[in-house]
Amino acid sequence: MKKTALTSIILGLFLCSLLPAQNPTAKEEYIKAMTASDANQRASLLKDWVSKYGGKGEENENFANATLCTLPYEGKTPAEIIKYGERALELGNLDDSTKCQVLIHLASTLSSQGQNLDKAVSYGAQVVQTAQSAKKSAPDSQSANAWNQMIGAGYYTQAQAMKKAGNYKGSIEKYVSSYNILKNKQIITELDTLGKTLYKSKQYADAAQAFKVTNDILNNFASTSFYAKTLHRCGKKDEALTYYKKAFLKQKSGEVAYNIGILLAEKTENDPSTVDETIEYLLYASFLSQAHSKNAMKYAEGLYFSNKSSYNDKVKELSAKAEELEKITTTFNEKFGEKNEEDLTDKEKKQVEDMRKEIASLQADINKIQEEQKAELDKFNALIEQIKKKLGIE
Repeated sequence: MKKTALTSIILGLFLCSLLPAQNPTAKEEYIKAMTASDANQRASLLKDWVSKYGGKGEENENFANATLCTLPYEGKTPAEIIKYGERALELGNLDDSTKCQVLIHLASTLSSQGQNLDKAVSYGAQVVQTAQSAKKSAPDSQSANAWNQMIGAGYYTQAQAMKKAGNYKGSIEKYVSSYNILKNKQIITELDTLGKTLYKSKQYADAAQAFKVTNDILNNFASTSFYAKTLHRCGKKDEALTYYKKAFLKQKSGEVAYNIGILLAEKTENDPSTVDETIEYLLYASFLSQAHSKNAMKYAEGLYFSNKSSYNDKVKELSAKAEELEKITTTFNEKFGEKNEEDLTDKEKKQVEDMRKEIASLQADINKIQEEQKAELDKFNALIEQIKKKLGIE
């Protein structure tokens, strides 16, 4: 039977206490079963022993059932674990180590089966209580550490059962307690998986709790970006912004840059000092994110020029000048376009000269404004080149 990683932590602690039996034959058969070298043979002999002597007051019946609960042997079923484990607890008088192992196997099995989850949580709690009590009287640091491992395993079984029962907040707390003792990366992997499951089901508040823990421990791009994204979904925009920036420092991500730009853009109206930073992140996103490239560049350009009041004034001025030029040119063509200069009167010649000067003056003004606009556009293009250089883009 496949053992879980955490159950295997405490298998070496299993101790079998041989108490004096009332029936010499029963005692001899029990010793024979317990000392069988092969696990499958040991299980077979113990099953025969329990079948023959169970319920007859034999002192070793509790340990026989406990061994059948915790011993890995071929063909072992969840029902057998539960049957023998609960019988061992019912009989009682187990040493603390054996009791904790039985409780861990029972809690893990019930959780995996999705059965009696409240009982599974309770079994896990009993492991913690028993091991904490035993730790206080541990004779040395090695023994104390062994009990500490048992406490961590107890928390872990509680976390599994609570997760199965949908008590995600409680599950996260127990996972954290377990990790703090065992430092087992598998626990963080499970916590991360739980967070992603909650995120996909739009349970963002619970997902944020899970990702906060994984980020505090792993502190890598994946953990930080997931935590930021979940905070964003929870509406905690300032916190999300902080962690998006931390994630971006770890890895230049287009999606992260775009999210930073969008969150910063909301601040620009009340805080103009954020404009340059917003444009920078949007430009990063325009080169790093295929999905957001066009929108990011559009937003960056719009934000840059909308905050250049002189540029916007020039746009309006250029529009007015162009309209005025079009109007006077149309008038000139309508009045003099079909006439030869020698056919014009002196008065008309003066009008032609004045209108040409006005057209030339307007065109000069338009050219000047366009040059000024080009200078501002060149500044924006320079920003683009700076970002490309930072990203190593030729």
